[in-house]
Amino acid sequence: MNIEYWHWLVLGFALLVLEMFLSTEFIFLWVGAAAAVVGLIAWLVPGLGWEIEFALWGALSVIAVLAWRKFKPLAFESERPTLNRRGHSYVGRQFTLDEPIVNGIGKLRVDDSHWRISGADAPIGAQVRVVAADGATLNVERID
Repeated sequence: MNIEYWHWLVLGFALLVLEMFLSTEFIFLWVGAAAAVVGLIAWLVPGLGWEIEFALWGALSVIAVLAWRKFKPLAFESERPTLNRRGHSYVGRQFTLDEPIVNGIGKLRVDDSHWRISGADAPIGAQVRVVAADGATLNVERID
């Protein structure tokens, strides 16, 4: 069995292409890079046996993946963590009721939209504070 250097380069390229189409969290990227490195080594040192090439590919793959897992960037933390959770962005804000809360349920106009609210019964004009968001419902408490 004779494996040429270009076989490794083709394998590395194929794994890089697979990485683009599959969600493997960069595993194929590093395994493909290791195959490309083995291809370069096989080109520079043409007398290597296929056993050494496969062992080298396995070792480089494991080292590259473990290094990536250790040094990969931490999850991105936004300056505005409630950007796509609009209800949560209202927590802590105070509003005046345009409609009463009856039997624990009411409506509240917030900026350009109406929200379903839940909380203790309160008349029109009462001040409330949003304490939590549960899906499309804002939980409020009355401010005295």
